[in-house]
Amino acid sequence: MRAMQVTELGQPLRLQDVPKPTAGAGQVVVKVHTCGLNFGDLLIIKGTYQEKPDLPFTLGMELCGTVTEVGDGVSTLVVGQRVAAYCGFDALADYAAISADICVPIPEVMTDEHAAAFLITYGTSHVALDYKAHLKPAERLLVLGASGGVGLTAVELGKLMGAEVIAVARGADKLAVAKAAGADHLINSESDDIRADVKALGGADVVYDPIGGDQFKAALRACRPEARLIPLGFASGEVPQIPANHLLVKNLTVIGFYWGGYTRVNPKVLTDSFAVLIDWYAAGKLKPHVSKVLPLDQANAALDLLRTRQATGKVVVRID
Repeated sequence: MRAMQVTELGQPLRLQDVPKPTAGAGQVVVKVHTCGLNFGDLLIIKGTYQEKPDLPFTLGMELCGTVTEVGDGVSTLVVGQRVAAYCGFDALADYAAISADICVPIPEVMTDEHAAAFLITYGTSHVALDYKAHLKPAERLLVLGASGGVGLTAVELGKLMGAEVIAVARGADKLAVAKAAGADHLINSESDDIRADVKALGGADVVYDPIGGDQFKAALRACRPEARLIPLGFASGEVPQIPANHLLVKNLTVIGFYWGGYTRVNPKVLTDSFAVLIDWYAAGKLKPHVSKVLPLDQANAALDLLRTRQATGKVVVRID
């Protein structure tokens, strides 16, 4: 079968011919239809992600596909069933053998492209805002990187949860995407003063930050007393150092959050979140934003859209 593999760190993916997998105990084999790309894929290619598989390996964190084989001990899934899955690796291929426990059955109304763009971005934002930050209606939510994969879902979910949403993004076009997702206020990170503009709006109760760097510093200083800050990525390349005296004076809480870690420490957090999110999607309350769909042999070009920050929302690779 075909697979887009990392054969050397820091280098483009190579389209390889590799053996088709079989289902082990507790696994299913999925015919992959679509793979959603994520910023974490870029870190994996560089070798700077939390998990570092041995070379060569097949890239791709999340997929949508159809079950073609069921391994011993699997009773929750059947051949022919459509699923989405957060698999960490192996999604940029014709087939993937993955644990049945990480597969999420998806409704017929959900397209392949939406399913591949759903679990990580919406799952990350929902668990962050609901389970971790306990976002309340009428609170003011500040979303940095608001036009990106996770940031845009934070805008959409924050609005759905009743918050007043401030979206920060680079340039008018990206801010227009955030506004369409429900943002109440827009701040251009290229030209506006994030700290001053947020303070003028009354300050932030919750900060959702996949960017880090100077934007985190500005957001920290624009927080209201008892605000909660969620650093969940560092797209700027700078991990901010947090001054404890600022936390003390305003009684601020900084919340550590790694969504993927819940697959090991408490998977029920994710499955409970998925159940809510899929119900919201089926009810028409969520509308995933997929800005580009490219075929498997153009996966490197698809990754470049993320690397150069040309994409809004999600980029999806179509396998079949």
